[in-house]
Amino acid sequence: MSKDFLKTILNEKIKEIAFAKEKMPKSILQTKAQKMPSGPSLLKALRKPGPTGINIIAEIKRASPSKGDLKPNLDPVILAREYDIGKASAISVLTDQKFFKGSLADLRQARQATSLPILRKDFIISSYQIYEAKVAEADSVLLIVRILNDSQLSKFIKLCRDLKIDALVEVHSLEDLKRATAAGAVLIGINNRNLSSFKTDIRLAGQLAFHLNPNQVAIAASGITRQKDIQQNLKYNIFNFLIGESLVKAENPANFLSLLLNSAKSAL
Repeated sequence: MSKDFLKTILNEKIKEIAFAKEKMPKSILQTKAQKMPSGPSLLKALRKPGPTGINIIAEIKRASPSKGDLKPNLDPVILAREYDIGKASAISVLTDQKFFKGSLADLRQARQATSLPILRKDFIISSYQIYEAKVAEADSVLLIVRILNDSQLSKFIKLCRDLKIDALVEVHSLEDLKRATAAGAVLIGINNRNLSSFKTDIRLAGQLAFHLNPNQVAIAASGITRQKDIQQNLKYNIFNFLIGESLVKAENPANFLSLLLNSAKSAL
């Protein structure tokens, strides 16, 4: 994925938001969001290691720009139930439609199938999308530092607090992490994949985790496909992992999830 392609995604997102506002004005969406009850906390689910020593956010992801279709016949309800059976700590749902073939409908369907915390994973550049997430019953949203300015980042984190949903703030560099920390981010998703080049280095999470504050919680994302990858990150005291592609493509996602969850025990 080139920088130009990332720009294409963001330009498309501007159009999507404008179209959504025509269907439902922001004022109406905001009122609906403010009336929604609180759901399960992603932060609480990830604050401490789970029974096996790690926590996994299992992702519902139909496709990606770099890999194409992952599972064309994906059923969000079935997959969410598989993740529940496999003891995931939370579920991430990719809702970008044009480039990842997801939707808020996928998120709503997953919500009906599980009581686990659900993360809306998208390219969020507007408060409108955060209100959308709350109305769709997401419990958290992904905020990507590199596509937001400092003012937006701080404002969106505050809005998440006001709506009683968690902000998982994605970083890819030390500069990103400094900006996230200054904005008050607690849940720090360290993306091992560079959104410009799409190259992945799973050592990155360990390198950046060293710079987190004591109150911050690290989640390693991208390139985590096997027990060895998890074990490598455990050396840096990272015990939270967001895993998508390998789980989506697994013949039995629940069994594969259980296998990954036992990575810490396998390392002993």
